[in-house]
Order: sequence, then structure tokens, then C-alpha cells
Amino acid sequence: MSDNFTSGSAAAAPNRWWQLIIGIICMILIANLQYGWTLFVHPINAAHGWAIASIQVAFSIFVALETWLTPIEGWIADKLGATRGPRLVVAVGGILVAAGWMLSGSADTLGMLYFGAVLTGTGAGAVYATCVGNAVKWFPDKRGLAVGLTAAGFGAGAALTVVPIRHVIAASGYGAAFFWFGLIQGGIIFVVAWAMRGPLEGQAPSAVKAKVAMSARNYTPGEMLQTASFWVMYVMFLLVAASGLMATAQVALIAKDFGVASTPIVASVTALSLALIIDNVANGAARPLFGWISDHIGRENTMAIAFGLGGISYWLLGAMGHAPWAFVLFAALIFLTWGEIFSLFPSTCTDTFGTKYGTTNLSFLYTSKGVAAFLVPVANVIKHQTGSWHMVFVVTAIMNFIVVALALLVLKPLRSKQMGEAGQRLAPAAG
Repeated sequence: MSDNFTSGSAAAAPNRWWQLIIGIICMILIANLQYGWTLFVHPINAAHGWAIASIQVAFSIFVALETWLTPIEGWIADKLGATRGPRLVVAVGGILVAAGWMLSGSADTLGMLYFGAVLTGTGAGAVYATCVGNAVKWFPDKRGLAVGLTAAGFGAGAALTVVPIRHVIAASGYGAAFFWFGLIQGGIIFVVAWAMRGPLEGQAPSAVKAKVAMSARNYTPGEMLQTASFWVMYVMFLLVAASGLMATAQVALIAKDFGVASTPIVASVTALSLALIIDNVANGAARPLFGWISDHIGRENTMAIAFGLGGISYWLLGAMGHAPWAFVLFAALIFLTWGEIFSLFPSTCTDTFGTKYGTTNLSFLYTSKGVAAFLVPVANVIKHQTGSWHMVFVVTAIMNFIVVALALLVLKPLRSKQMGEAGQRLAPAAG
């Protein structure tokens, strides 16, 4: 894991791979705040009689604040500096994560449930933005892979806890699951946060070996927000995130409506339990996989491949997902082909707008996930109006195909022109 740095000051730099590992650990510990949520919806409904749509508002609040506050949290991390910023922001995030889930477990009103989501969303966003920001700064030469590995912790981390959470809910109720998992996860984040730090000047390696174009200019957030390329990325991120979040939040409900949720498929493991495990693994694996691919063939080309397959996957799940094994397979394909937005877009953003304001800039892009979260209940409305999930899958497939067209026909020429005008550190290796 040795690295060749370009500055003599790099000799005092901490091992960047350890910084990457710390970030991955923190991301694993916040993963089930989002990907384990689906397990709590029916137990909360059974305990309080609140409407499913009303309960899902808590999920929307969580995702919105997890994303919309990240520009502020990223700015704080950048402002406090490389040595203090990451550790302080992540430590506070750990406290909020623990408090939010513990409150959610004891909530006896929707207002309390929503406030719990406010706390967990704020805490998770602080952890997420800082860890991804650290990865793009430490690894300019392997940006897609490093961000992909970091995001993989968030995408796949819940695979470690979905079965234990289901067992705790079954044995002791959803409140106990919220309390203990919140306390343990938040506590570990708080402890490991103090080992985090970003690179000082000259401590990150040169990007000379990278195969994708990178801007020679560092754009401030204000300058970035005035570019067309940023807003095209924003719309693309929004469309893919919305389709993916619909699947993430609804997978247990879809399995139940398809009649496969409780069907044993491997020994006593049901189709839903197996799907949840494989989905999270696929979601996590997609991030470093497609990030690594994009380091070699270019960001937009990789987007076209991934999201094209995604559109096909949504259609297949809607058409064939009533069979248990087909449900597991095609749900996994959906998770495999949407999770990579969390490696492809941060890498593309930093390539385009530079590293100096990297945490803050990619946090602005990440807010589109919060907008997408409020489209999640729309899936329930469409399903209720049409009587099935068919139209939901048609809409999500179309959204992915639109993103493919935007990547190749709009974003690619826009970025090429912008970086040509600003100057670029190296020429792209592909297309």
C-alpha cells in the first residue's frame, strides 16, 4: 500500500489507505439508517396504526436532511481544516445518529418519529459528506475506485445487520432494535472519528497516472453553481436517485404484494431476507466496480452502461418478479445498477471542479438525493391509483434511459468544452 508522492512534505503524511478504511467503517455504520428502514415500516404501522404513507414521510425527511445539509457540513469540514474538520464533523454525526434512532424507537407520535429522522438525517449526512470528501482528496490518482470503496460501505453495510435487525424486531420489538443498533453504531462512529484527517498541501499523490481528464482550475461553490455542467449532473443524479430510492424504500412492500416475501428459498431463508442481503451486497459492490471502470473508460461512458442496464432491470422486475428467484435476481440487478451514482457523480464533480472545495462542491450535488427522496411516496400513490406496481417500474425504467441520453449527448460535450476552456491536467484516455 505504499504510494509515490510528489512533495517532500508527504513524508509526514499518514497512510492514506488507513484514512480510506476509517471512512469505509463509518459509512458501514450509517448504512442501515437508510437500507434497513424498510424493516421497520410494517412494525411501526402495526404498533400505532399510522398510515404507511405517513410513516414513509420519516424516510423522506431522513434522506432530505442527510443530503440538503451536506453543503453546510462539508463547508464546516473544509473550513476547520484537514486536521480538525473531518474528525469533529464525523464525531458530532455519530452522536446525532445514536440520538435519532434511540428517539425513533420510543416515538409515540408521528412528530417524534419525524424529529428522530431529523437527527439521524443530519448525523448521517455529516458522516457521509466528510468521508466521501476525504476520499476524493486523498486519492486524485484513483478517485473513482476510492470513492466507490467509501460509498460501498454505505451501500453494502446494511447486509451485515438486516438479519440481526429482523431477529431483534421479532424477539423484542422494533423499539429495541432502534435503541441498541442506534447506540452501538453511533458510539463506534464517535470513537473512530478521532483518527480521521484530510491531506495537507503536498500530502496527496500526483494525479499524473490518472486516465481521465481533470480540471486544472479549482471552482468555488458559487462558480460551480453557475455552470451548465453542474445542473445537468444534478438532474441526472436526481432521476437515478429517485428510481433507486423507490426500490430501496419499497422492496419489502413490493415483495409482500408480489406474494414472495415469506416464501422459503434457501433452507429457511425467505425470498425477502435473501433479497435484502444480496441487494445490499450488490449495491455496495457496484460502487467500487463502476468507479474503477470509470477510471479507465471515462465517467460518462460508464454511466451509459450502468444506467442502461438499470432501466432494463426495472422492467424485468416488474414483468417477472412474482417468482421468488426472479424477484431476488432482478431486485439485485436494480441495486447493482443504481448504487454507483455515489461513486460516479462525486468523481465526475471533483474531476470537473477541482479538489480545493471538493467536500463542499460534491455536497451541493448530493442534495439532489434529498429532492429525490420526496418522490418515494409518489410510487405508493401510483401503485394505489393503478392497483399494481407495473407503472412504477415503467416510470423508473424510462428515468434511467433518459439519464443515459443525457450522459452521452449533453454532459460529455459540456464537460469537454468547459475543461478545455479552464485547462486540464491531462487528456482523457477514452472517448
